[in-house]
Amino acid sequence: MNKFLVSTILLTVGPLLLIAQTTVHGRVVDRETREPLEFAVVRDRAGGSALTDHEGRFRLPVRGRGDSLEVSYVGYAVLCVCAGQCCDDPACCRDGVCGRGMELMLGRRSVDLGAVTIVPSPNASFHTISQADLSLRPVNSAQDLMRLVPGLFLGQHQGGGLAEHIFYRGFDADHGTDVNVSVDGMPVNLVSHIHGQGFADLHFLIPELVSKYDYGKGPYYAGYGDFTTAGYVGFRTFDVLDRSEVKLEGGPFNTGRVLAKIKADRGYLAGEAVYSDGPFEWAQHMRRFNLFGKYNFKLSSRTRLTATFSGFESRWRSSGEIPERAVEDGVIGRFGYIDSAQGGNTGRESVILRLRTEMRSGWLLENQAWYAHYYFGLHYDPTFFADDSINGDQLRQRERRDLAGYAGRLTRHDYFSGGGDLLSAVGIGAQDNWFGLSDLSHTVRQDVVLDTLQSGKPREYALNAWADENYHFGRWLVNAGARLDWLHFGYRDIVGSAQPGRAKAIVSPKLNLSYTHSRSLQVYLKMGKGFHSNDARVVVANRGLDVLPAAYGMDLGVNWKPAPRLIVNAVVWTLYLQQEFVYDADEGTMEPGGRTRRQGVDLSARYQLTPWLFANLDINYCRARGLDAVKGQDYLPLAVPLSSTGGLDFRLRNGISGGLSYRYMKDRPANADNSLVAQGYFVTDLTANYIRSKWEVGLEVQNLLDTRWREAQFETTSRMRGERQAVDGISYTPGMPLFGKVKFGVFF
Repeated sequence: MNKFLVSTILLTVGPLLLIAQTTVHGRVVDRETREPLEFAVVRDRAGGSALTDHEGRFRLPVRGRGDSLEVSYVGYAVLCVCAGQCCDDPACCRDGVCGRGMELMLGRRSVDLGAVTIVPSPNASFHTISQADLSLRPVNSAQDLMRLVPGLFLGQHQGGGLAEHIFYRGFDADHGTDVNVSVDGMPVNLVSHIHGQGFADLHFLIPELVSKYDYGKGPYYAGYGDFTTAGYVGFRTFDVLDRSEVKLEGGPFNTGRVLAKIKADRGYLAGEAVYSDGPFEWAQHMRRFNLFGKYNFKLSSRTRLTATFSGFESRWRSSGEIPERAVEDGVIGRFGYIDSAQGGNTGRESVILRLRTEMRSGWLLENQAWYAHYYFGLHYDPTFFADDSINGDQLRQRERRDLAGYAGRLTRHDYFSGGGDLLSAVGIGAQDNWFGLSDLSHTVRQDVVLDTLQSGKPREYALNAWADENYHFGRWLVNAGARLDWLHFGYRDIVGSAQPGRAKAIVSPKLNLSYTHSRSLQVYLKMGKGFHSNDARVVVANRGLDVLPAAYGMDLGVNWKPAPRLIVNAVVWTLYLQQEFVYDADEGTMEPGGRTRRQGVDLSARYQLTPWLFANLDINYCRARGLDAVKGQDYLPLAVPLSSTGGLDFRLRNGISGGLSYRYMKDRPANADNSLVAQGYFVTDLTANYIRSKWEVGLEVQNLLDTRWREAQFETTSRMRGERQAVDGISYTPGMPLFGKVKFGVFF
């Protein structure tokens, strides 16, 4: 009886197990460009799902050769294909398309949030939001690209040529100290920069070349190390273009832009020229030139080499930050200036080589190397006559460096016969920075040096290794990873005495869990350790104390589709830092700020009201405090307590599109006791476009309601000519008034 029962079970279940072990695989790409589509969702009728990797590849166990697959991606038409040679779904097989081992091409169409499903992935929900935003919301600059990240705000205070000031998750991240920024895998943040640690100048990126961007909040990602305390933002450019284009833009304040994109068989070349005087009485004369190119070599059926080069140079004049009292007392107008000798110039040339090899063993090997040459010069004067009542306090910063790096990554996806799958990734990396010049001087009439405050040659190089495992079984996904960073800091001081170099290693474990209850509900928990960035000059001067203070974070969140076309991401989070540093650009030093804790709530929602009308909303709350200060004097200066962005976007079938959006930032403390307040703002923007097959016209209106707002604000002790003593107060750069710009483009 027992033998008969066992035999019956084997005969009944055995074929089913064999069917369950049938695996289909393929690659999902864009129909026009053949670019791989990462995070495309592949589902079978039984509810099984898989996500494509960054090469567009997927593997999915299905019930058998008669099954069908549904492939979806934000901004593309849903594709239904057969899993084997034949399937029993006539709708899928009418074109004879087979999903086993084939390249599946998705055609672009209007965004349909109803086709989006929640799948087990540590970051897929962020990708869905980013892809929808990039598809719907027009971007006209690299700054617009950064503003697509929910909760991230920017401020410009030096004439449009300086890297923007970043505010993110309760951090006044200066120009990038706490936010990791990269383009095509190449780091943008510059270590030990003369104007601020992690200086991330993104102006070399032409916005029309960005195919996708990725972001993450907190220190939870094994592949990201230095600067990843608040999070990371990574941009990817097209490998190939679907068409060539020439575009002209123009508006008030002598603003103009010319863009050219030239498509080639295996790559493209693009260039950009920008000029603007801005709304200021002292015209900015801001001019920038960009050149960007990419070429793809197919070395074999399994190996591809991509070469990317870019170069840009920029020059500008600046009114800088003006004292609040100077405007209120009528000394100058809101767009006036006190020191007309401010401004700067900068440039960057870089080359990236990326080699991708699909190994027969199932591993994907990626090797990437980059080299860049960078220079920077800035004259600025925020204090005027506070320190030198005769000559003034004008400062000059100069820097020149070369940097090179390497990143290697090995990934593999394994599937188990009993169910579940494992995505494994390991990586190593290195980066070196050689400085030819790094100095800070007290000057008059720009280049007459009165005193050299700091002059030397930092030397910083780093090594890293990391491992990341994603185990998916049933409705659970466990992501465990660890990262090892080793950094060496050196500084040869030309002004003072030489100091020995310092080195430090730190291990950062990560653990992320998610439970996907259904295609419309997922709960996740992220936990991880990172570290706060540091400057080589500070490390050497402090003799290696507090080199890499640890950062500990945790996120508890939910991804939810309460309605077919409504996507909601909500999270409660906390982040603790062992030591925070405050950079003083005037002195060229970074001061310890003690232990800090940030706690907050983030909410993002994307809603498709009709087939052509979309709404977006982001709300971010944060409480940021120092833990070593007495209550009432524990505010973290410029930490944003409440911010929000949102708007409506429309896309009609006749080619008309556009949107109305807003940015809101609440008043925030400008100093530790909140006695000085940086004013908040509410600014609205409007866009409208009409696109045909061969041409497009468009309109962009910034600050539609002509709001008087302040783009950048700081606590500054300054003294104007004629004042008896220095005054501690708010200095700011006024925000753009009502401004309209038109564009006309031709495709070919």
